[in-house]
Amino acid sequence: MMTIHELSEISGVTARALRHYDSIGLLKPTAVSEAGYRLYDETALERLQQILLFRELEFPLREIKAILESPGFDKNRALEQQITLLELKKEHIENLILFAKGIKLLGVKYMDFKAFDTGNIDRYAKEARELYSNTPEYREFLEKSKDWTPERDRAMEARIMGIFARFGEIRDKSPQSPEAVALARELQGFITENFYACSDKVLMGLGKMYSGGGEFTENIDRAGGPGTAEFAARAIAAATGLS
Repeated sequence: MMTIHELSEISGVTARALRHYDSIGLLKPTAVSEAGYRLYDETALERLQQILLFRELEFPLREIKAILESPGFDKNRALEQQITLLELKKEHIENLILFAKGIKLLGVKYMDFKAFDTGNIDRYAKEARELYSNTPEYREFLEKSKDWTPERDRAMEARIMGIFARFGEIRDKSPQSPEAVALARELQGFITENFYACSDKVLMGLGKMYSGGGEFTENIDRAGGPGTAEFAARAIAAATGLS
């Protein structure tokens, strides 16, 4: 575990920004010490890296949160996009260096302004944004959450974690039990009402994400106890009949 100041030092993100990320539900601390200090583990560090990748693509924080919590989010695809964008920026910087050297050698009459053209970068960033923003779930979530306050964000998080806590209370039962299936349907209804239309297919995708390791699994298991995320995923599979 590392403190917020240690995370700030290794990431270059200010402690103030990290506290803001916490307040809007974008990057929650893994735990809070008895003295009230935010603590972060490697899973939180991985999520911060993903956040910073999207910041390089100039996504607003609210959209980054929607993307990272979307059932269709693909970390590998996001990384590929980031590599391409950095390569384009590298090329742009190299062109600027050559331009500056040209001015030094030829003087101010060196009037070629092509080095300042960021068209390729801008076009790629736009395409990357459209890849995520074209999903109906993404657009619906942004519309429903556009007026949310940080307090509303925290309230929604507490309510959904309350559902997972109830999954934890029955995780010694069969995931095909009526109680487990009913709770999976309740989760589906909650997501549909407050975030986006959660079809059986989308719910199944969420279930796989919940049990796939990383931050989602850790948070759910923290709410309901070890194995809760896996149990919830199996209950979702039983409710939807999908695999």
